[in-house]
Amino acid sequence: MDTKERKFIVKIAKLYYLEGWTQSQIAKKVGLSRPIISKALKQAKEKDIVEIYIKDEAAHTVELEMQLEKRYGLKEVLVIAGKNGSREKTQSQLGSVAANYLAKRLDEVRTVGISWGKSMQAMVEAFPNMEKPHIHIVPLIGGMGQSHVNYHSNHLTFELAQKLNTRSSYLYAPAVAETTEFKKEIIASKDVAEVLEVGKKVDIAVVGVGHPVIQTTMKELGYLSEEDIQTLQETEAVGDINSNFYNAAGELIRHSLNDRQIGLCLEDIKKIPEVITIVQGAHKVESVRVALEAGILTTLVLDDQTAELLLESSSLN
Repeated sequence: MDTKERKFIVKIAKLYYLEGWTQSQIAKKVGLSRPIISKALKQAKEKDIVEIYIKDEAAHTVELEMQLEKRYGLKEVLVIAGKNGSREKTQSQLGSVAANYLAKRLDEVRTVGISWGKSMQAMVEAFPNMEKPHIHIVPLIGGMGQSHVNYHSNHLTFELAQKLNTRSSYLYAPAVAETTEFKKEIIASKDVAEVLEVGKKVDIAVVGVGHPVIQTTMKELGYLSEEDIQTLQETEAVGDINSNFYNAAGELIRHSLNDRQIGLCLEDIKKIPEVITIVQGAHKVESVRVALEAGILTTLVLDDQTAELLLESSSLN
């Protein structure tokens, strides 16, 4: 590129980027066609005459969203800036973002499935009151018990239905039965069997991803004993979705907890058109990565630190 050509490109770039002229206005001024102006602007970037920066804190989270969407072929990724906030504040923000996203999707769907846990509770709590009587809310797993009722699927299903002024189903069963025999009796019930069938056919599912050992809500609710945690480690469980424990290949492990779980299994969830998850914390990175690689999840809502770690983890595998 000679000096004259470079000077011409600089002039076009200055008018376009600094003065705010349109390509048509520039073409008229210099007496050339619009395609030539467009080519000059392209060359300005290729030759590093122009470097474009987005000066906004949102630029970083947008870049993380785009990288994760591309890496895993996801429908949508929503990343929030959470590095400087407390865990509780970040969880509340994630719940709000997930609630707003789901709210915008409701005109396009008729059924929504809800799992259980802290992230689900944060989303439902943040959900705006709306008139969506065409929506049917369905629990994807059993939700009975006296402890931490606000995390249970039936409670969350009811609360969300109230906010949408619509109807919901209830799964009258625990998330994990005491024995496999008791599970068989429960799922043989017509009421339970029908709700599970409806759950398999929902348009959108919202699920949490858990770690089998670290900060597990299942332990808080009394579903996991110390012996369970030890055997989960021995069987190399890396995560759970809807209380289905899976290994590094994204497959269900052979464990009594999986045999006693009452709800949709991983294969059922994988068939749902859109599966949203809300994730926070470095301890869940492997759990999420494996679930993504197994094709179980389609939509992510997470904080920037977890997003960065997830990208780093995926580049190492």
